[in-house]
Amino acid sequence: MAVLAAVLLTTGGKPPAPHSPPSTASSAVKLAIGVGLVGYGWYRHRHRHQSRRKNHEGTVAPSGRRHKSSGGLMARLDQISLWTAAGLAPLLQPWGLVAAGAATVVSADMSHASSYVALFGYCLLATSSLLAMEVCTTFAPDSARVRLGKLRTWITTHQEQALVAVALVAGLFLVSRSVAQLTS
Repeated sequence: MAVLAAVLLTTGGKPPAPHSPPSTASSAVKLAIGVGLVGYGWYRHRHRHQSRRKNHEGTVAPSGRRHKSSGGLMARLDQISLWTAAGLAPLLQPWGLVAAGAATVVSADMSHASSYVALFGYCLLATSSLLAMEVCTTFAPDSARVRLGKLRTWITTHQEQALVAVALVAGLFLVSRSVAQLTS
């Protein structure tokens, strides 16, 4: 949210004129981020299939053990203090998607009420899942522990598929929008 506020303060709530250098730079940044996300998604997709093929052929992964999703890291993260978690939070953000959001907000025309509503809805959507988990944990801790444990198991078992899908969809969306803006 701080990134969005900084972008809006920088632009003054007025989008750059079409085909101006700032508008072209914003589209070029979105294009580069989109290409990077598509490349990353494709790489992870190919890497997953290659490691699965090697494991099915009976060979072991280069590390000498089967690929295990960051289980050791997650166990350590469960034990960190509140201050350590607050310090790590800015480092563990999906910065490519944050940058894509900032490049998109550059074109927001804040002279219309609909732009404020859309930006407020975006911020609310971005924080609602975390807020829902916090509220559920506060008022029904036992039920929340069971449900969030199931959610964590699902995320752990589907992490690669979700990562590939989000990277490819977001990347293709950014590429298509940027190409349309640059060529129109």
